[in-house]
Amino acid sequence: MALPDDAPQDAGAPEEEDAVERLLAGYKISKEVPDELLGADGAIRPVWRSFIEAVARMDEDELRARQARGDQYLRDAGVYYRQYGTPEAAERDWPLSHVPVLIDEDEWTEIGEGLVQRAELLERILADIYGPGRLVNQGHLPPALLAQNPEWLRPLVGVTPRGGHFLHFVAFDIGRGPQGQWWVLGDRTQAPSGAGFALENRIATTRVYADHFARANVHRLAGFFRGFRDALINLRDSELSRVGILTPGPMNDTYFEHAYIARYLGFMLLEGDDLTVVDGRLMVRTVAGLQPVSVLWRRLDSVWADPLELEETSAIGTPGMLGAARTGGVTLVNALGSGVLETRALLAFMPRLAEELLDEPLRLPNIATWWCGQDEERAYVKANAHRMTIGNAYATRLLFDLDDVSAPVATDPASRLALGQWIDRNADQLVAQESVTLSTTPALDDGRLVPRPMSLRVFLARTREGWTIMPGGFARIGPASDAVTLTMQNGGSAADVWVVSKSDVPAESMLAAQTGPYLRQQQSMLPSRAADSLYWLGRYVERAEYRVRLLRAHHVRVAESISEDLPLVRRSAEYLTWLGSDPREPMPEGVRVTLESAARAASNVRDRFSVDGWAALDELSKTVQRLAEHPTRGDDTARAMSLILRSLSGFTGLVHDNMYRFNGWRFMSIGRSLERAISLTGLLSQFADEDAPDGALDLAVEVADSEMSHRRRYAVATNRATVVDLLALDPLNPRSVIYQLNEIWSHLGFLPGGETHRQLSPLQRAALQTRTDVAVRTPEGLDQSALAELESALATMSDLLAETYFR
Repeated sequence: MALPDDAPQDAGAPEEEDAVERLLAGYKISKEVPDELLGADGAIRPVWRSFIEAVARMDEDELRARQARGDQYLRDAGVYYRQYGTPEAAERDWPLSHVPVLIDEDEWTEIGEGLVQRAELLERILADIYGPGRLVNQGHLPPALLAQNPEWLRPLVGVTPRGGHFLHFVAFDIGRGPQGQWWVLGDRTQAPSGAGFALENRIATTRVYADHFARANVHRLAGFFRGFRDALINLRDSELSRVGILTPGPMNDTYFEHAYIARYLGFMLLEGDDLTVVDGRLMVRTVAGLQPVSVLWRRLDSVWADPLELEETSAIGTPGMLGAARTGGVTLVNALGSGVLETRALLAFMPRLAEELLDEPLRLPNIATWWCGQDEERAYVKANAHRMTIGNAYATRLLFDLDDVSAPVATDPASRLALGQWIDRNADQLVAQESVTLSTTPALDDGRLVPRPMSLRVFLARTREGWTIMPGGFARIGPASDAVTLTMQNGGSAADVWVVSKSDVPAESMLAAQTGPYLRQQQSMLPSRAADSLYWLGRYVERAEYRVRLLRAHHVRVAESISEDLPLVRRSAEYLTWLGSDPREPMPEGVRVTLESAARAASNVRDRFSVDGWAALDELSKTVQRLAEHPTRGDDTARAMSLILRSLSGFTGLVHDNMYRFNGWRFMSIGRSLERAISLTGLLSQFADEDAPDGALDLAVEVADSEMSHRRRYAVATNRATVVDLLALDPLNPRSVIYQLNEIWSHLGFLPGGETHRQLSPLQRAALQTRTDVAVRTPEGLDQSALAELESALATMSDLLAETYFR
């Protein structure tokens, strides 16, 4: 049985040393490659000692259970990345490496000093190449490096950011070289990803080692994000404007992170269509009209940001955004055009640029790089190509991230000649880098510790105190001994990074220090696109429930009938088929498609959706998929529909009970009520008409989940008058049409422009008229013609809602 972490231990006790030796028995490292865990003498590095001893005290079952705990958290939280190259760019579970990377606080301080210097250097380079151009004019940078570079955006020349800084949030990929020194492998200035995943890695890893983490003196991450959040808020041009995060949308590979960061920092998550430019100012389309956004943290590449002046085919940008930046109408984080700093070839010039712009050498060197567009460097590359990696000079990914190396293999004089000729032909387009041998770090493989290559992504944010480094980060771990598969897309995994102090570390949170009486914040803006998605989420979930209830009622009658040719069974089958839910299918397409549409609508507002709500919707989709794989008929299908109904009820109940009553909840509730009213109207049209077959009225009451209400309310068997009264005209029945119309009218009064003392809007007039028309009806007056008019009126209300708030 494994001892708890806090059990008394004798330092260097033989039992403990034996346990550590058993844990490291299969941990074989290379003498040529430095290892994070073991020093050159094979001894455990001091920063790792307590962690390794804690793990050694765990038996195999406990370690496996702890790993499962971390993985379960990630699944429950819905953490994923999108893997491209598959037919549908599938969502994949987040590949957590369960062993964190531990770095001593003193070493991290040295890394931070080097990266702060580099961030300042990048800021000055960007200011020059989009400003006076002195670096090119004086020969410090070749003109071709910019002129041929797709990331250097000519329309940005002369554009100075409103706040005076081009860069506010940067990241650096670093690795430890053979001699133990840290190298910069790449600069990330365009739209650095990974900070949100670093937070999730931290939470998941803490679940695995909760007892040890609590006393391990690991620096917390919340203070870093709090400082950056406050810095962004301070960049606003007025108290009335907002900060937004610009995302390419749900199909982006890191969309989960965009939604997570927006929720964590409390900022709006926006897409290009949410924004427009009015009189040089960036505005967001909200349900309350256009509202100013003066700070935008963009998570899409610059070239796609503005189809008016940049990439004209972009469907994810905002026309006029560059113009707004040019006139100071918005601060972009980072500035448009900053992706040029990620260019591989630029690494070759960083040492001399540091001397020129900072008057000091780089404290943290980057990996040795040669641009082949220069004669001397090209000759050196040709002579030493056997120990280099050669690739696209203007690419922005690490050379070992993608297999874009196309140099001929040089194994004999003829092939070496061919290689040299190939380099000469493509000189300006090629960059060579020293072949990387990265340090290794421990990873768990089937319960055993094994060394795996790793690199770190380290994040810096510009705050009130200047550049601040995140005390931790995001480690990419290779699944094998080479560095080519470090990326998630290529099968790599991600690990938490612990910066360990020798003394106690302060507790951190996102809460700012209170300096006065508490004031409740104003309600957040609701972009029109988000309102639209929430509205349709409510409609799709209600639509799915209606169809499932119909299917269940149909299959119950199939099970009870000697023939499927009975009039009621035929009518319900025809109606279901007309709705796109053919009851002969094992899991009708209409139900699957409707739930898929609900999931898409929810994904569009993932930043506004609770983890529990998303998990419930995901579980519902999985339940439908499982049932679709096991076709049933009759009574078995009815039971399967009951299972789906319980899942649907769990989801709607969870969302209804837990969601804050802001405007987003009201739009979702309006969608649910409107869809239920439409469904009930259709139900009555089909099963309460004069020609309806025997048993149709009972089916209608059953589908409307009002059997008990009917029995208690009416001391008679079902007839058309009682059914129409209960399902259409009873204001106390939550399954009646009038109840839904009353709910819609109530919600409209809380929406922007819905004040009752004002002149009624077309939407309010339509809602009031429809509500009144139904309220004054009698069961006899609500005939087939009236039901058809009601259905048309409900569709008109939906159109007016969209015209008023979504367009």
